[in-house]
Amino acid sequence: MPDHEIIYAEKAESYDLLISRQKSVYETLVKIKPFQGLDIIDLGAGTGRLTCLLAPKAKSVLALDRSRAMLDVAAAKLKKMGLANWKVEVADHRQLPVADHSADLIVSGWSICYLGSSNAANWKQNIDQVMKEIKRVLRPGGSVIIFETMGTGTETPDPPEFLRGYYTMLENEYGFSHTVIRTDYAFADLAEAENLTRFFFGDELANRVVKEGLVQLPECAGVWWRVF
Repeated sequence: MPDHEIIYAEKAESYDLLISRQKSVYETLVKIKPFQGLDIIDLGAGTGRLTCLLAPKAKSVLALDRSRAMLDVAAAKLKKMGLANWKVEVADHRQLPVADHSADLIVSGWSICYLGSSNAANWKQNIDQVMKEIKRVLRPGGSVIIFETMGTGTETPDPPEFLRGYYTMLENEYGFSHTVIRTDYAFADLAEAENLTRFFFGDELANRVVKEGLVQLPECAGVWWRVF
């Protein structure tokens, strides 16, 4: 399996192209929490997948990520959009460089999972720290929305085994509501589908993409949300 830490540090542009082929989650965000005029924090913002959806209507957006390379791509996209209501900053989810009660909405896309994987040391403690930080930073009545994988290359939810404990914690211990959406990829052609899936998802999925001619690649995502 590819090393995502290396990808995020060294292949941010390729990653951004990959996610640009993914179905937008804009309507899901709006349905859960209308965000016009809100102060928003994007945890694990990456190259701006969620930040760029939120910023045009938000009062402010702070994009946080461990990878400076990813944030540089996000910043370039936001500048190109002509927006000035945003900031980017390198940060760890477990220790946010943000004042208490300063955000109306926190979003996180496909990011907290790296701390919540059962392959990670102290993963349960990691999630507890993240939740405490979210609660600290949100204003009373503020909301959090979390997106995570429920399986790439599948039309029905099939989350990785190493994330199921984390997902159960969100629902059973932290009181999150939950649904599943489709976030399918629509690639320009088969060559692009192979290249982008191989570098990020690995050989097994990429070989299947080639064998089955999957220019349209199915994917499921879980969405968890709650008000604090």
